[in-house]
Amino acid sequence: MGALCCRPTPIDFDGEVNLFHFVLLRCVGKGAFGKVRVVQHKQTRELYALKYINKAKCVKMKAVANIIQERRLLEEIDHPFVVNLRYAFQDDENCFFVLDLMLGGDLRFHLERLGHLSEDTVRFYVAELASALAFLHEKRIIHRDIKPDNILLDEAGHAHLTDFNIAVHYSERRMLTGVAGSMAYMAPEILAKRGYTYTIDWWSLGVCAYELIFGRRPFRGRTNSELTMSIGKDSLRFPEDAEQKCSRAGIQALQRLLERDTTKRLGCKPHGEGFRDIRQHPWFRTIDWETLETKTQTSPFIPDSRKANFDASHELEELLLEDNPLKAKRRKEQDISNLSTEMRQMEEQFTNYDFKKMHRRSYYPQNQIVSTMTATSSSGPNSSRPVTPGNDPYAEAQAHVAGIDTEGAPHEYGETERYGGIPMSKMMSEKDYRNQ
Repeated sequence: MGALCCRPTPIDFDGEVNLFHFVLLRCVGKGAFGKVRVVQHKQTRELYALKYINKAKCVKMKAVANIIQERRLLEEIDHPFVVNLRYAFQDDENCFFVLDLMLGGDLRFHLERLGHLSEDTVRFYVAELASALAFLHEKRIIHRDIKPDNILLDEAGHAHLTDFNIAVHYSERRMLTGVAGSMAYMAPEILAKRGYTYTIDWWSLGVCAYELIFGRRPFRGRTNSELTMSIGKDSLRFPEDAEQKCSRAGIQALQRLLERDTTKRLGCKPHGEGFRDIRQHPWFRTIDWETLETKTQTSPFIPDSRKANFDASHELEELLLEDNPLKAKRRKEQDISNLSTEMRQMEEQFTNYDFKKMHRRSYYPQNQIVSTMTATSSSGPNSSRPVTPGNDPYAEAQAHVAGIDTEGAPHEYGETERYGGIPMSKMMSEKDYRNQ
C-alpha cells in the first residue's frame, strides 16, 4: 500500500509545457541570475538547452523588460541559422527558455584555440549569418550584439546567431539612440549617438569576419575613449600578412562591411537590396545561395565532437554548492494582484510557447539524440536513459549550450559575459568524462 502513495503523477504531455516534461541533465553555464542546462524531453527524447532565470534576481537587477522582450522576439523568429526558441514557460521561481542545442561550441572558443580561421571557413559563416540577418531585418529586428561569442556551431559546422537579450524592433521613422552591445563590435553610428537602425548589424558582422580571419580586431584601444575614437576615426588597416590569409575579393568585402558611410556599407541598401548586393559580391562567388539554407553544403570547418565545449565545474557547483537546486515543482495557487508590479508583469507577459503547436520544424535533427546521460535533478535518485546503438554517450554529453547571456540589462560598453559567464578556455577530456 505504501508504494502506491509514492507513485509519480502521470505527466500530461497534451497540456501546457512545464518542467515536468523534461529530464534535467548537465549544468553547463551560470550567469547573473540564471543558469543553463542540457535537458531531454521525456516524450520525444529530444535534447535542448534550458536557460532559466530567477524571477526575484531579475526584478532586483531591473531586467524584467529585457526578459519579456527577448521572449516576444524569439516567438517571431524561425530560421535555420538562428538558435530558435522551442518552448517557454514559468513556475513560481523561474522563467524558462528551451532553445536549440548546439554541439559545436562558439566561435570565440574556436578562435582562441586556433588563433584564426581560414578565409573559406569565414566566408561560409558570413554567408550563413547574412542569411539570418536578412531574415531578422525583414521582420524589423536588430540583433545589436553580434560577436564571435554569440555565434554557435552545430555539430556539422553550421553557424547560428544567438543571444537576443538586447535585440529590438526598429523603425526608420524613429531611429534608436541607446548605446547597447559589446563596444569592440559597435558601429560608429551607435557611438556617435545620432540614431541608427539595422545598419549596425552589418558593421558588427564585418568586425567578426575581420577578427576571425586575422586573429585580431580592426579597431582597438586601451580605454573606452580610445576605442571609441578608433572606431569613429581610424582608417581601416590590414596586417602585413593579410594577402596570405585573405584574397583581394575578401579584403574588398571587409572594407565594404566596415564602411562608416551607411549608404555605402555592404548589406545596407533598403528593401532587401542589401542582401542581394552581398550575394552578388565576388567574394561569395563560391557560395551556392540556392541551397545554403537547406544545410546541404558541407562546412569547411567541422568541430571536434570528442571534446567538451563547456566548463564542467558548473555541474559540480550545482550538485555540491547550490542551496536551491532546480527541480520541477507544482505551481501554487496565488492572487497575482498581490504581487509586485514586476512580478505581475512576468506572470502576465512571459507566456507559454510550444514550437510544435506553432507548426515549426526543427532545423537540427542531428542534435536530437537519445541520450544516456544521467539526470542531476534533486527531486529524486539519478536516472538514466537507454542507449541507442552506435551513439557515443560522451559525444552526446559534451553539448555546448546555446543562447545564454543572463545579464538581462542592456550592455553598455565593454565585453559581455559569454553565455552568462561560461569560460570557454576550460575543457574536460573524454577520458575525464568517462571516469567521472
